[in-house]
Amino acid sequence: MKRVIQIQLLPTPEQADLLETTMRHFNQACNWVAERAFERKLANRYALHKLHYYEVRERLGLSSQMACLTFAQVAGAYKRDKSKQVSFRPLASMPYDRHLLRYVGLDKVSLATLAGRIVVPMVMGDYQAEQFGHVKLYAELMRRHDGKWFLMATVEHPDDPMVDPTDFLGVDLGIEHLATDSDGEQYSGKQVEQVRIKCQTHKQLLQSAADQTKNHRARKRIRKKLRRRARQESNFRRNTNHVLSKRIVEKAKGTKRGIVLEDLKGIRDRIRFRTPQRARMDEWGFDQLRQFIAYKAQAAGVKLMLIDPKHTSQRCSQCGHVERANRSSQAEFRCKQCGHTAHADYNAALNIRAKALVSEPIVSAYSVAAG
Repeated sequence: MKRVIQIQLLPTPEQADLLETTMRHFNQACNWVAERAFERKLANRYALHKLHYYEVRERLGLSSQMACLTFAQVAGAYKRDKSKQVSFRPLASMPYDRHLLRYVGLDKVSLATLAGRIVVPMVMGDYQAEQFGHVKLYAELMRRHDGKWFLMATVEHPDDPMVDPTDFLGVDLGIEHLATDSDGEQYSGKQVEQVRIKCQTHKQLLQSAADQTKNHRARKRIRKKLRRRARQESNFRRNTNHVLSKRIVEKAKGTKRGIVLEDLKGIRDRIRFRTPQRARMDEWGFDQLRQFIAYKAQAAGVKLMLIDPKHTSQRCSQCGHVERANRSSQAEFRCKQCGHTAHADYNAALNIRAKALVSEPIVSAYSVAAG
């Protein structure tokens, strides 16, 4: 399985200027090629190469391999949506392959620029260093808004052999708790919600201050703080989702069970959420959590199933009675027929597991579509 690790680069000011100049020229070349590709309705990298290779090199002074990568970059982007011309930001990330990149031990990397190769120091955390033994000679060079440079390096691990399970761990991803499994364990919840509310309140205050001030410099400072706050919130969300997905997958693997989730593709179009719920659904990133569970399950050899979510939150896990009124609140489930009571997310997780045990999987996949 392929993964991506983030490695921070520590270029000198002179090296940073060279990297930025190279990145700007590369993206300028991509935009030039994108115009020609759109005019000809052409999304084949080899055809673009044949038509425009020498022009790209002469016009923008790119090296041979950089020119080749522009055609791959444009073709890949254009294939995703042929109805409009793609465009690239001046400082959009730039691909580096084995011809342009070479690692020098664990603390340096040699990168090609328009002015020749430079050797740039790099730093890694414990996780990145552990993964580095599986790194492939492909990465993307990225410059963040705060001026910091990173390599998004591709690593490839062999997956564990798939185990055919005899039971499943049902997992409900919900509003009250980020996840609840069919064993009754609830993952996260109150602490995460407190952080989310704090971040949202701070963002609203900063946005209000930016809208009210007429001072250009003050507005610029506030927007810088907003970007920093957004990064912090994104990092917290990603870290929490990594921790939760790892716990769920390890639990399933340790008990030799598969994992079953609801197929929530298009849920925002099918279900109307109340205002507070919409804020949580839009801001947390449940699709990211599903994706993390999916790829960690594949790497661990744990079978993943997706089932139809119909009535999982309204069905009584004890008697099977289905009624909307069974949900007396967001957190409480009380069956109108047999009187069974339980936490609503736990009841849903039991129903999710039951569907996996009695029916064929609707989808068995390791790429979970966004809800």
